[in-house]
Amino acid sequence: MRKLGIDYGDSRVGLAMTDELGITAQGLETVHHNGNDKIVLKRLEEICNQYEIDTIVIGIPINMDGTKTERVEVTKKFIHKLKCKFNKLKIEGIDERLTTVAAHRTMNYLNINKYDKKNIVDTISAVYILETYMNKLKNMKN
Repeated sequence: MRKLGIDYGDSRVGLAMTDELGITAQGLETVHHNGNDKIVLKRLEEICNQYEIDTIVIGIPINMDGTKTERVEVTKKFIHKLKCKFNKLKIEGIDERLTTVAAHRTMNYLNINKYDKKNIVDTISAVYILETYMNKLKNMKN
């Protein structure tokens, strides 16, 4: 069973997925939705049908000082839609602090040009969100 990571944004949603063994996370794609969650939910349904997804992990945008951002409420509404549509899957929220910063550092390290960055930053952030969740699971076992 695989886990799906989501970096949810106003106009773009980054997606990442684990391998079948749940060991590594790979970037999947960025869904451009311009505020229409139906586009995202339809794509997620296609992915869940294509792969054996058992868990969806979505980043919660919390400020560095631990306070909630305005985006938290928007994200929670989207999580509610996920729970309604995918009620047989485990839906987890995880602190996504610094994932976008880490994604930009990765892209700078790889010398990705600024025009391409916009299309992949959300996907890379989704990978970091999923890796954070996977590390949390590992630490709970130890």
